[in-house]
Amino acid sequence: MPASPALRTATLARIAPFAFFIVVLAVRGELPTDVGLDTRWIYAVAVIGVGALLAWWWREYGELAAQNRPTGRELALALAVGGVVFWAWINLDAPWMRIGEPSAEFRPVDAAGNLDRPLIVFRVAGAALVVPVMEELFWRSFLMRWLHAAPFEGVDPRRVGPRAVVMSTFVFMLAHTQWLAAIVAGLAYAWLYIRCGKLWVAVIAHAVTNSALAAWVVHGAHWQFW
Repeated sequence: MPASPALRTATLARIAPFAFFIVVLAVRGELPTDVGLDTRWIYAVAVIGVGALLAWWWREYGELAAQNRPTGRELALALAVGGVVFWAWINLDAPWMRIGEPSAEFRPVDAAGNLDRPLIVFRVAGAALVVPVMEELFWRSFLMRWLHAAPFEGVDPRRVGPRAVVMSTFVFMLAHTQWLAAIVAGLAYAWLYIRCGKLWVAVIAHAVTNSALAAWVVHGAHWQFW
């Protein structure tokens, strides 16, 4: 039986921003360094493009409607989990905990070694504001629920089973070079979504992780984590 137009739109609205982001960054990683273009700015293109797509489909994200905002207790839980995942991310970085290397390095410094603040602004804005929404809509709202049952929109996240959690987390892991840290992050965000039944809780935790990581990277010049 073919999917309804509304269901097709719901699926597209969760997949398209993520796909756009991945494709743009993949193109950036394949561009030669001698093209006369500062390829670091391609990240800004990805952030702006994803932000525009999220804004275009915002009404499709019922889980992010005002009535689904977290309570004070859920917010505190999201902040705590986001902090724990940040700690895991910067500590689970031994060579055996990595799969390959990033396709393109992102060092927001000029030839003299000074910080390029506009580049940093776009990177932090993307990591803290855009990416958490985009990724949680794709990995948890769509993929995890879709792996549990179709149509995914009718799946209550609090009823998602272990199989869907493990499978979606495994794919989430494959999208990151730090595979062990990604497993911790994927399971933590999935647990929040299932426990609270609100995607905002996972989004906020993800944003806390990325914000803390961005501050740590810039403050200590730990560019390998970007």
